[in-house]
Amino acid sequence: MPILLRYLLILLLTVSSGSVLAQDNADATAAAATAALTPAQKLTQLRTQLDDIKAAVDTKKTDVPADLRNSALAVQQQADQLASTLSPQAASLQARLDVLGPAPVKGAPPEPPELSAQRKQLGKDLSDLGGQVKQANSLSTEAAQLAAHVADLRRDQLQTQLASRNATPFSGAFWTDAAKAFPDDMAHAGLLGKDALDAVRQAWQPPNRTPLVLCLIIAVLLVSVGRWLIERTLVWVSTAHMPEGPLRRSALAVAVTLAYTLAVGLAAHFVYLALNWNDLLSQDLDELAQKLVRVVTFTAFMAGLGRAMLSTKRPSWRLPALSDDAAQRLHPFPWLFGGAVLLENLVESVNNAIGASVAITVATRAFLAVLIGLLVGSALMRLGQSRRDALAAGETPAQRPVWVGLVIGAAFVGVAVVLLSVATGYIAFAFFVARQMLWVGVILTALYLLMYLVDDIFNAVFSPKGRTGMRMQASFGLKPLALEQTGTLLSGITRTMLLILAVAIVLAPFGAGPQELGGRVGGLLSGGSLGKLNIVPNDIFDAVLVFALGLIILRVIKRWLSEQLLPKTTLDLGMQNSVITLLGYVGGVLVFVLSLAALKVDLQGITWMASALSVGIGFGLQAIVQNFISGLILLAERPVKVGDWVSIGGVEGDIRKINVRATEIQMGDRSTMIVPNSQFITQNVRNVTLDNAKGRVSIKLSMPVDTDASKARELLLEVLSAHQGTLSMPAPSVQLENLDAGSMTFSCIAYVVSPRDVSNVKSDVLFEMLDRLRAAKMPMTSPQSMIVRNLPAVSENSDDRD
Repeated sequence: MPILLRYLLILLLTVSSGSVLAQDNADATAAAATAALTPAQKLTQLRTQLDDIKAAVDTKKTDVPADLRNSALAVQQQADQLASTLSPQAASLQARLDVLGPAPVKGAPPEPPELSAQRKQLGKDLSDLGGQVKQANSLSTEAAQLAAHVADLRRDQLQTQLASRNATPFSGAFWTDAAKAFPDDMAHAGLLGKDALDAVRQAWQPPNRTPLVLCLIIAVLLVSVGRWLIERTLVWVSTAHMPEGPLRRSALAVAVTLAYTLAVGLAAHFVYLALNWNDLLSQDLDELAQKLVRVVTFTAFMAGLGRAMLSTKRPSWRLPALSDDAAQRLHPFPWLFGGAVLLENLVESVNNAIGASVAITVATRAFLAVLIGLLVGSALMRLGQSRRDALAAGETPAQRPVWVGLVIGAAFVGVAVVLLSVATGYIAFAFFVARQMLWVGVILTALYLLMYLVDDIFNAVFSPKGRTGMRMQASFGLKPLALEQTGTLLSGITRTMLLILAVAIVLAPFGAGPQELGGRVGGLLSGGSLGKLNIVPNDIFDAVLVFALGLIILRVIKRWLSEQLLPKTTLDLGMQNSVITLLGYVGGVLVFVLSLAALKVDLQGITWMASALSVGIGFGLQAIVQNFISGLILLAERPVKVGDWVSIGGVEGDIRKINVRATEIQMGDRSTMIVPNSQFITQNVRNVTLDNAKGRVSIKLSMPVDTDASKARELLLEVLSAHQGTLSMPAPSVQLENLDAGSMTFSCIAYVVSPRDVSNVKSDVLFEMLDRLRAAKMPMTSPQSMIVRNLPAVSENSDDRD
């Protein structure tokens, strides 16, 4: 097997390099021929092409091909490119003229003849270039108008076709007309087949036989071995380099889809190269062959996408909530739908190539519409039968999302419309609905896979526990919740953009090609306007990108200041927090302004917003603005700062954070009080720790009068000085404050570093004082008690005796 794969790779590289070199040579020749044309010749060539397109449109008003619109768009693109190339040259000439200055006025000294001749030549060249730029812009405008006109004609043509009614297949006229036209159409088809057979015979001739055999061998190997090899390689990359989880499952589904698309698409391309190695095919056959290659590639994409969604061999890889029985029942339908698409495009291409009659075209479209309708109906019936069997077996099927039920219901309606339209003679309408059902089905399935993939990618990248998420947290200081929210937001934005693109593609006109689909998507991305405000998705994306990058840069700068620069300065912690907070406000405003500039919003465009904001401030936002301004004053003047111990309006505690609107104060019980910033400006505030204030420990002790006051004072001073929390300057002091009713009162005062240490130091000193006083047998004065004594009564006779 390794030897076979090695030979396959060698053959693939050899033939591919030959075809690429041939194509590069052709492209280089065409590019050289185009580059050799002067701007005037190029404008003449574009004018001729545009006139030819106009003539073709006038000739085929009833059946305008889509290629004419694509040709007009190509002329518009070339004209725009030419104008963009000539404009800088004109600006350069104008700058040179400005350097020379204007010609001398009458009566002024004459200038040198060389300077006058140079100004004259520059003026002539500038005039010529200006005329060519105007002509290119005019061609671009005409081409755009012509493309829009062709689109309108095709839209009218489609409406006419959809409203037309033919004979029904149940009538004799339907089959009679087809039988009459069949011999002529078969003769034309025979001529086309003869041309194709002649091309094959010519490809088998000795000069072309070797490339033919090699390309066919490579095509067979790609379909048989190459698909398996590509799939295994992509699966290995997904399992080896991706973390376990939903991302690996969605990546494996994408790998399976790409494997089928690449293998079969490349095989079809090599078959085309085998038959047209030396440009053996005629122009009609070459166009037909190239279209068939695209159709085969699209068919392979459908088959690979369906196989990835069903995943019958690996149920754990299956993305949709389908049972194994339902997946097995739907297993053949991806290839059947792909075969229907291939057959439909092949029949339509052959009919167009041979100029088939209307009767044969109607008959083949009726057959194809019924075939597609029956295939879709059969798939829906099998899906429903699987669900009914699961219910009968007592199993609970997976709950369907609402949109899935709506899609299934719309598919049933589409099948009914197709069959009824064919039965009633509206063949064109039935064919249109049948094709749209397949087209919408492919777009919805691809959108489902891409949405899963996008969501899994962002969840994996922004997961707080993932490797990338941990690096983001370490680099930018993001919190896990903020990281998850960022991933969810980016996932939602990307999925919304995918949904918009899918809607634009689904609503494309009937039979639109890749270039027309690209034009519709480009038109969608060009945006629209809301009054004078332009809404352009590209500008919105740029603004979001500028806003996100600005916030990241601002966060990095704030983190660098808080962790690297400010700690090495003499600023205290509160001042450092104030600087960082102010920088955050100013930087946030600057990032917002830059985002508006990226959005290309001027002041006139947001005048209405400013007016509404001013009215809101005048009525309902006064308090918010007042608190915001007060917050800025607090950060600038710093009467209070983060870490201060304040008391305001009965609230006392430590300031933990000064926000835009309010300040957070942590109280003694660890609860947080939110105080509006304006109260710190309009009310009396007690700042206990302002200017690094020292704490004061004050203790009063009562002792009996007969206590040795000097010895007590010495003992108390020793306790105050010995504690490690008290300061030596100012020194502790003990004073005899009062003598009263047999007791004396000592006032003990000491200072500590911070008011926050007062309570702890006071408690330690009191414990130590009590122990030392007891040890020295110096009692404290106990609270006075009132003693009531009852005296005996005095008799009256005692007074008489006296």
